[in-house]
Amino acid sequence: MRGMLESFCPLENGDDSCCHFLLHLQDFHWQAKILPLFFCTASHLPYNRNGFKFFTSDGGLNKANIKDILERASRIYEESEHGSIQELEEASRGVVTNVDYMSIYASDLVQAVRKSAGNKDGNVPVAFFRPLLFVLISTNRWKGMHIVVDAGNGAGGFFVDKVLRPLGAVTTGSQFLEPDGLFPNHIPNPEDKNAMKAITQAVLDNKADLGIIFDTDVDRSAAVDSSGRELNRNRLIALMAAIVLEEHPGTTIVTDSVTSDGLTTFIENKLGGKHHRFKRGYKNVIDEAIRLNSIGEESHLAMETSGHGALKENHWLDDGAYLMVKLLNKLAAARTQNSSAGSEVLTNLVEGLKEAAVAVEVRLKIDQSHADLKGGSFRDYGESVLKHLENVINSYSNVHIAPKNYEGIRVSGYGGWFLLRLSLHDPVLPLNIEAPNNDDATKLGLAVLAAVSEFPALDVTALKKFVQE
Repeated sequence: MRGMLESFCPLENGDDSCCHFLLHLQDFHWQAKILPLFFCTASHLPYNRNGFKFFTSDGGLNKANIKDILERASRIYEESEHGSIQELEEASRGVVTNVDYMSIYASDLVQAVRKSAGNKDGNVPVAFFRPLLFVLISTNRWKGMHIVVDAGNGAGGFFVDKVLRPLGAVTTGSQFLEPDGLFPNHIPNPEDKNAMKAITQAVLDNKADLGIIFDTDVDRSAAVDSSGRELNRNRLIALMAAIVLEEHPGTTIVTDSVTSDGLTTFIENKLGGKHHRFKRGYKNVIDEAIRLNSIGEESHLAMETSGHGALKENHWLDDGAYLMVKLLNKLAAARTQNSSAGSEVLTNLVEGLKEAAVAVEVRLKIDQSHADLKGGSFRDYGESVLKHLENVINSYSNVHIAPKNYEGIRVSGYGGWFLLRLSLHDPVLPLNIEAPNNDDATKLGLAVLAAVSEFPALDVTALKKFVQE
């Protein structure tokens, strides 16, 4: 900020906001012509691992862009006086203005739900929308549909006061709405078991119709239906695919590499779409969807099992609040036909999704100080492990390598599958296994163990424990 102020650059500060609302405004509001955009966030990581997300009007910057920025910044810094007293004194030359962009963004989300209920301009008074988020009870009186939100002490608390309540929802029982980067209650992560347990318990304790949970900066989300059934990971992708394929029949759904075989069957056989399983990393799946569109293959949804999801209609922003608005849109449309419709409208959309009885992730760590690396990088070592695994698997008759795969080694067999890949950031080889039962999962684990045990720098303790259990 000091550098921009010293350059007489006017700054607008959005305070406690989710990471994609500014870019949303850049696209939809002429008064928000703000470039570039950056957001300080650690997502669900510990408070000492804050970082920045950078945006232009074309979307979030990728690794190459960030590397270029850092290299240029480093050069400029080395050539400067490293923050002299004179620079600090002159830092007041710019102007910082605090602006409540979040209210504008939240208003747009409310309007989107209202339009889905048949109001094209979205400006009808709330009273008109009693059938929108209201359920008819036996006394013939109206009671607000009960939706609880768990923001995990991240930035998602706004969704209660600025989105749900203006739509007429009861939000009693919503929890952890105040931002606190120490995350005193649970990690705000829709993949985390404790986080999902917390929102599920809130739904059941409050007899709510629906639960919504966000990660710290609201670029990921998940839901829980009134029975306590979690709608995250493969289920959430299946749900979003069902909604998107109703709107765009036959479109391609791009996902990350660890999605299930059951999801592929559901998307292609039941929904009539195409499943394009790509790499881990939300930017990877988004960029792949954009690429497919550029070569003539229509794609309207790019989504990770982590809860990152981006839609073409929303300018490929991985916006967790917008994903939940899509669910509310579905509820709103159902309410116009049946005022007593509840979250079963959403649950029914994923009926027929085949889910593995056993789904596990085992992380195999690479010891970077081990002599077997021979001075090389952990990435080179990991690649050699994967290459050896590929050669070994090709000699087996009861398992086979997936013919189309973009990351790591994916193998099918024993009614299930496994994927061994390199972590995006850490010296780790994550192993994902899904199978119809424990015995078959163990067989898949043993196939991996037999191949990788000869790499002494690879810690296979967790894998051995899994196959022994």
